[in-house]
Amino acid sequence: MAEQYNVGDIVEGKVTGIKPFGAFVAIDNQKQGLVHISEISHGYVKEIEEHLSVGDEVKVKVLNIEEDSGKISLSIRATQPKPERQEKKPRPASGGNKKPQQQASSPQGFNTLEDKLKDWLKESNDRQAQLNKRLKK
Repeated sequence: MAEQYNVGDIVEGKVTGIKPFGAFVAIDNQKQGLVHISEISHGYVKEIEEHLSVGDEVKVKVLNIEEDSGKISLSIRATQPKPERQEKKPRPASGGNKKPQQQASSPQGFNTLEDKLKDWLKESNDRQAQLNKRLKK
């Protein structure tokens, strides 16, 4: 097997099966390999069927050949140019840029963790006092 195909070779293949974890691609009449879901595309792939169908002709790169088992790992992604990173659009300011003094006066309906903690401690102390009263009776 390693005589005919080498790691790094780019070959044409045909998709013969699709599983949740990847797609099987026949690279000749006797050999097929697996394109893992992470090697389908440069972007996130949720459903392989959105990118590939059984019978599709694809260009694949040989990533690995296991000598013992004869398994071939393939990549479609490695045959495609990497997309340029788009600059992230700045998010509109939504309170994350407030100064610490402004955060103390929280908007109505929003309790900070510090406020919640005070409430929890008061509630806990009240319950403990009630339990102590019951025990003294």
